[in-house]
Parts: sequence; C-alpha cells; structure tokens
Amino acid sequence: MLGLRGSVGTVSEIGLRLLQNLSLRGVRVQCINIGGGVGEIPDSKRLNIALQHIHGIGRSRARQILAELSIANKLARDLTGREVYSLREELSRYMTGHDLHNQVTKDIARLMEIQSYRGIRHSQGLPCRGQRTHTNARTWKGKAVAIPGKKKA
Repeated sequence: MLGLRGSVGTVSEIGLRLLQNLSLRGVRVQCINIGGGVGEIPDSKRLNIALQHIHGIGRSRARQILAELSIANKLARDLTGREVYSLREELSRYMTGHDLHNQVTKDIARLMEIQSYRGIRHSQGLPCRGQRTHTNARTWKGKAVAIPGKKKA
C-alpha cells in the first residue's frame, strides 16, 4: 500500500502522474492509455493530433470531440484526471479501434456472400469504386508481371 492521503489527489490522477514519470532503464512511457478499449494516444502531441492516432478518429471528429468537451488543444500529457475521464466517456460513444475493424471486415464478408458487385471486386482483389485497372490499380493487383511477346518493338 502506498499510504495515500486525501489531499494527494484521486487514484487516476496519481496513476497518470506515475505513468508520465515512469522510466525503466532508459525506456520512457510516451503514451497515455485512454482505456475503455479505445487505445493509447501519444503524450508529446497536442490533443487534436493525438486523438487521430486512434483508429476511427479523424481530423474533423477530433475537433468535434474537443469542442463538445470544451477542452483546450493542449499537450496530451497536461490532461487532468477529470479530462481523461471525460475524454474516455466521449470516445466510448463512437465505434473505434478493434470494434470498427471487425465491423468493416464483417461488412466486406457480407458483400462477398451476397455476390454484389463490390463483393466480387473484393474477392478478385480489384478496386471496387470505379477506378481504371488497365494501367493503374497496382496496390490492389500487386506487382506488375511482364508477359513475354506482348510488347511490340
């Protein structure tokens, strides 16, 4: 037991301070764990940028979250325990991280199961949003393989 007194602060504030100052033989903790299955954000960046490190949170949603919570755009390491808690509660309203990844995977599997155009394109490894494939689409099709005798000299 650490012998904590009431004037020291809440347990989450103490844990946050310990995480910020923890150093294990040259390895420094550089992320703040938001918790709730959301993930970690880097503590050396401003909040609107740090929130974008969570899968499913982009530029506009990060701004929207900070505006709803009326938190200033400060460094993530300067967050108080209450702000971390309110941020965790706000992020739990959105589908992020592994939940979002699993949902997208299920959606693609459903498209392939019902044999829709997009599902067929996914199963063939081709773009499904109308891009041309004659000369482009190398990301989906993979490395170009030369066919002997095709090029006329």
